[in-house]
Amino acid sequence: MNEINLLEKLAGLSPQMEIWWDASPVIYPGWYKKQLAAVNEADRPTLERQLERLYNPGNPEKSLVKGVTTNPSISLQAINDDPAHWKQVTFDLIKKNPGIDKESLFWLLYKDVVRKGSEIFLPMFNQSNYKEGFISAQVDPRNLYDKEMMIRQAVELSAINPNVMVKIPGTKEGYEVLEVLTARGISTNNTLAFVIPQLLDGAESVKRGLETAKKNHVDLTKWRSVITQMEARYGDLGGLRDFARQQGIELTEADVRLAEMAIFKKAHRLFRENHYPSKLLSCSLRFGPKIEGKMRIWHLEEKVGANIVLTCPPSFIADVINFPDQNEIVFEKNRIEKDIPGEVLEKLLQIPYFERAYREDGYIRDEYKDHPALVKTAEQFSKATDEMVDFAARCIAEAV
Repeated sequence: MNEINLLEKLAGLSPQMEIWWDASPVIYPGWYKKQLAAVNEADRPTLERQLERLYNPGNPEKSLVKGVTTNPSISLQAINDDPAHWKQVTFDLIKKNPGIDKESLFWLLYKDVVRKGSEIFLPMFNQSNYKEGFISAQVDPRNLYDKEMMIRQAVELSAINPNVMVKIPGTKEGYEVLEVLTARGISTNNTLAFVIPQLLDGAESVKRGLETAKKNHVDLTKWRSVITQMEARYGDLGGLRDFARQQGIELTEADVRLAEMAIFKKAHRLFRENHYPSKLLSCSLRFGPKIEGKMRIWHLEEKVGANIVLTCPPSFIADVINFPDQNEIVFEKNRIEKDIPGEVLEKLLQIPYFERAYREDGYIRDEYKDHPALVKTAEQFSKATDEMVDFAARCIAEAV
């Protein structure tokens, strides 16, 4: 095992990049123990040093991880990671709220998961002068089109702790909410965004909201904004290969990864050129493709030098740390500035699904809700939310 892993190398070559933890912080101690238990004894001291650098609770400002992204799906993972603990937490909530229904109990439980996670990162938030240590908490993904409900839930989530950043979906109503919250000085993360029009819409909505906040002398000392591109959810879950076949075009895995990177690199350039106050966030990362029989990690390699947040699930971090061919991955300085090959972009532009995603005016707000990647991602998030509600319902039944 190399002393310095690939995420550390990437961060070292990208001074403005932030690595975030894409899971509830409450699962970190258990994950830490599992990683050490899985590695051979000879590599354990090296891994221990890497994990201490990844997140150091004693000196949080020295940690590689600078923030956290969560949602109801991730919160469900936290509950499943320690069901006995969370069942007791839920029973306590039931005692404090006699007669509570399952939906209300779910929301209290979700906020408790957020609270515990945000408290873990509060020291980093305070020591960094409110620049790091944020944790994203998502409004109920079943309410993508309910503006008033999203605002109400966002206000509740933001009140949990000052380092809570509220995730708002990339729907027409979501961008209206994004502007309203920014005008109030509430930190936000625009999620369920996949295409250039959404990413720019999010950045412009935040920009307008920020102008309103400044006019009204709103305190912005603890405010931040990130705009998320869900990369592999666009390429894989959204069905890029299937849409290509409709045009008689076969795409390789390399083509799909490059399509995702083409969108991300263009967005990165436009954010810089337009001086947006938001920071671009990269999520939904994948390994691949294989080139000449060797595995690559283009979702990392192509972002060297980027001024972004890179949020990584624990499973992805573990795979990067234990990647067997680390010496085969050579990071190129400022690779983020290099366009994808012209012949690949030309092929991709023949596919309406990609061409519209890549064009700045490819979608209007009313069309976001029908984008396949948004529809399928929202379905997955809603299903996880329903499972949390079911957990709450079972606890109510047991408490009777």
